[in-house]
Parts: sequence; structure tokens; C-alpha cells
Amino acid sequence: MVAGMPPPATPPPPPASPPPRAGRPRSTTADAAILEATRDALVELGWSKLTLGDVAIRAGVAKTTLYRRWAGKNELVVDAVAVLFDELELPDRGSLLADVEGVVLQFAALLERPETKTALMAVVAESTGDEPLRQRIRTAIVDRQKRLVLIGRERAQARGELPYEEDSEAAARNADLIFDVIAGAVVHRTLVSCEPIDEAWAHSFTLLLVSGLGSIQE
Repeated sequence: MVAGMPPPATPPPPPASPPPRAGRPRSTTADAAILEATRDALVELGWSKLTLGDVAIRAGVAKTTLYRRWAGKNELVVDAVAVLFDELELPDRGSLLADVEGVVLQFAALLERPETKTALMAVVAESTGDEPLRQRIRTAIVDRQKRLVLIGRERAQARGELPYEEDSEAAARNADLIFDVIAGAVVHRTLVSCEPIDEAWAHSFTLLLVSGLGSIQE
């Protein structure tokens, strides 16, 4: 730099980059249409003939829309079943016995619906040789529905019908066992034995669950 000359001007900073544009928001309406179309296609076509292209046509969306949301048919069908099970609620009928009877009848009615029965049996059969699919069933359906057991237990504890459990690990194991007993019995009777679940059966089953074998002996 020559003496007496002013220093060169500092160049202005580069303009700030524009903020990244958010992706297009996911449409809950499109999701609902896709999942309903998946269940309808399963009932009409069966697992082997169902394709994402057919679901897209039924739902009125582009096939690429499905692939942005689901990696393939397995994931799509599991989610189509899961939203049906999310309809289950534990009614507050004033007692543990009545609450369990209510959810058993609600669960049985859900399994009697053709779209539930077909979709559930399809994904369970397909999952026998597909560990990732089994895991998705556990997380999307089984784990989410264990909330009903937790709600029922908390409600019964507040009423004084069940003791509070201080051991959290034992409490979690017990909740899993209760869920397995209820879900297993209802699924077996409706989908395997193909027998109806009416109020009398639900009452006897709940007595057995809550009070033990002695409660249903004549």
C-alpha cells in the first residue's frame, strides 16, 4: 500500500441466502382417502392382487404420492389397519368389570368389519416371514393399543379396585400380559374360531380375567 493512500474499501457481505422453503404439507384428507382405498382394495382383490397403482386410482391421487408416504405395500396396509384400531376407546362405565366388558365388545365389533378382518389377517399372514413387517405391526398397532390397558388400570386404581404398583418394570410386564390375554382371546374367538362375541360371552370372559376361575363356576 502506498503511503498516504486510503485503505481499500471492505467489500460488502454477500446477500443472505433465502430461508429454505418448507416442503408441501402432508394432506390428512389424502391420507384418509389412501388408507380407505387400501382397505377397500384388500376386501375386493386380496393381498396378492393389491398394488399401489390400484390404490392410487381408487384414492384419486398420483402413485408418487403413495411412495412419498409409504415405502411399499406392507407399510401401507399396516397403517390402513392401525387407524381402524385407533378408533377403540375405553368407556368409563363405573367399574373395572364394566369397562373391560365395554372394550371387549367394541374390539369384537371392529374385528367383524370386513375391512378390518381382511386387512389384519393379510398382514399377520404376510409377517410370518418378514421381521420388519412384524416390527411395524407391533409399533403401529400393538404398542399403540396398549394405551387402553394403561388407562383402564389407572382408572381402576383411582377407584380403589386395583392396588398401585411400585415396581415400574413389573407394572409394564403386567400391562403387556393383560393386553395379550384380552387381544388374544378376542382375536382367536372372532377370527380363528369364527364364533360371535355377545354380551354374555364378554361378561363371562371379563369375570374370568378380573376375578379368576372361581368366579365363573356354577
